Amino acid sequence: MAEKIDMDQEKASNGEALANGLTSPRKSPEPLLERVKRIVRANLLVILTVAGVIIGVFIGLGVRNVALTRTQIIYIGFPGELLIRLLKMIIIPLVVCSLVSGAASIDPKALGKLGGWAMLFFLVTTLIASSIGVVMAFIISPGSVEIETSAQNVGNDNVPASKEVIDSFLDLIRNIFPSNLVSAAFRSYATSYKMINGTDGNLNFTAEKVPIGKDQDGMNILGLVVFAIVFGVALRKLGEEGEILIKFFNSFNEATMVLVSWIMWYAPIGIMFLVAGKIVEMDDVAKLFASLGKYIACCIIGHAIHGLLVLPAIYFIITRKNPYTFLWGIFTALATAFGTSSSSATLPLMMKCVEENNGVSKHISRFILPIGATVNMDGAALFQCVAAVFIAQLNAVSLNFVQVITILVTATASSVGAAGIPAGGVLTLAIILEAVGLPTTDISLILAVDWLVDRTCTILNVEGDAFGAGLLQYFVDRTSKKEEGAELSEVRLEGDSPAAVPEHSPLLEKRGGRDESVSVLHTFLWEI
Repeated sequence: MAEKIDMDQEKASNGEALANGLTSPRKSPEPLLERVKRIVRANLLVILTVAGVIIGVFIGLGVRNVALTRTQIIYIGFPGELLIRLLKMIIIPLVVCSLVSGAASIDPKALGKLGGWAMLFFLVTTLIASSIGVVMAFIISPGSVEIETSAQNVGNDNVPASKEVIDSFLDLIRNIFPSNLVSAAFRSYATSYKMINGTDGNLNFTAEKVPIGKDQDGMNILGLVVFAIVFGVALRKLGEEGEILIKFFNSFNEATMVLVSWIMWYAPIGIMFLVAGKIVEMDDVAKLFASLGKYIACCIIGHAIHGLLVLPAIYFIITRKNPYTFLWGIFTALATAFGTSSSSATLPLMMKCVEENNGVSKHISRFILPIGATVNMDGAALFQCVAAVFIAQLNAVSLNFVQVITILVTATASSVGAAGIPAGGVLTLAIILEAVGLPTTDISLILAVDWLVDRTCTILNVEGDAFGAGLLQYFVDRTSKKEEGAELSEVRLEGDSPAAVPEHSPLLEKRGGRDESVSVLHTFLWEI
């Protein structure tokens, strides 16, 4: 007995529950230093990434005072260039393998539901972002400021050629069905125009602008995404014959994620030099902000409203969970988005963050996030709406209600085809301007400050993708719980119905008879 009491006391001192139901004394509180160390270890990568951004800003501001040649500026940005090259290197294997394995592991009915919910979320949030952009542009009126003529010549060579709206959407459909999967890894389809002279019935010379298709540099990520999803569904249809290939893509995907985890530890260094190199490249920041400050402020405030209020509010209303805890889990990916200015390059880190920090399952994150990086461009849609209203105000064009609706719809639709690369949204801005009859030459002003606005665009794009994955995880968990509850209730009903009717097993009858005879014998002996 003494040994038993000593054992119970030892268990109680270790903080375990006692056998009689009483709670044992709690552990001594964790020392502050140990708690700080534990928090730092858990968030070491996030802390290093934030430190990399801050140090990069200070390095850039310090080096700007030194007269550097163009070659020296390129050398400063070399470690950052390495990060972008590493991330781009694994985009294709990651996107293709993750989508094939994801589509093959999900039931076709569930796949359709997941895809439908994802597209609905992406469409609604993009429309909200476009509306915020238009409202902010009308409130702040960035086009009312006087723009210096020197700023108008910035980047004229980079202004994309104007294109008909119908040809832009036809190019989008053509890229969904690439003619060559190998070339889709580095080239996409684009329409250009050629003037062809001819004669009509009256022998009058006429000139016709005929669309001519050509391939341009840039990954056709949309075509690869569609092919990977369809190929994964086809593998699932094969059944056992497709299991070997599914396992191959799963293994390839896991190996790619190991590479991503290695690259993540290099990301803080790369981001530091990316930010420093971009600050050194700037010519005259003060003059640029003075001329285009209201436009920059309009875009950044709109992105902040959508990213810090609207998206978290949607997430909280649906899941009743803290959205800012979710945001903290993807902070490393958001900082990488700021540094690389590419949602496609941020995709590997985003997958790693949502799976390890936010509890999103692999088959959801690796299926939805590549699609979101392709079609969900909240930041690009918001900035394009601000830019369209900004250019209209610069040219003293008052937009009517139909033109505003046209800007909203066209921005939402054209953002789907926006490339997930730096300045990808500017290339589709010409479609919106053509749709409402605004001059495309003023895009040079947008390109002058795109290095800054595009970074907040990218942060908003990848944040929307992550929230979409989190919401889909919530829907899947809730659906599975409902199905488990229904199965349990069915099991209880099946178990209760036989209980009302006595079973007629020979063994039970024999055992029951024996027990009854024994009880009668005991009663008889007791009476004697």
